[in-house]
Amino acid sequence: MRDALRARHCGGALRARHCGCALRAQGRGFTLLEVLVALAIVAIALAAGLRAAGVLTDNAGRLADVTAAQWCADNQLTALRLARAFPGVGDADFQCQQLGRNYLGKIVTRPTPNPNFRRVDAVMADEDGRPLVSVSTVLGRL
Repeated sequence: MRDALRARHCGGALRARHCGCALRAQGRGFTLLEVLVALAIVAIALAAGLRAAGVLTDNAGRLADVTAAQWCADNQLTALRLARAFPGVGDADFQCQQLGRNYLGKIVTRPTPNPNFRRVDAVMADEDGRPLVSVSTVLGRL
């Protein structure tokens, strides 16, 4: 019965022996080349996933640094407001610690066209001096 089915599938009894139908019916696995191609595809997908995870981790660290630096800048500008003193023109350096990290800051005070106001910028950098954030405000004479 099997030989008849193979013969019908392969187009005749003589062809059934020579066309490879018997080999195909018995060997139903994957070839080495197919397995290697599948492994290569999986390896490329995993490498892309690892790269994406690494980039997300770096971005989360950068966001934490920028957020902590902005807190430092906001604290300095708030301290200037609470001092209720009209700031003089010039630059002043300061240091701040947030979330266990040290940040370098600079208060830059500049005149405005209206002499009753000063523009104050708090420029924050990390320990290596790379700029992270700049926060600006305007303070008026009381």
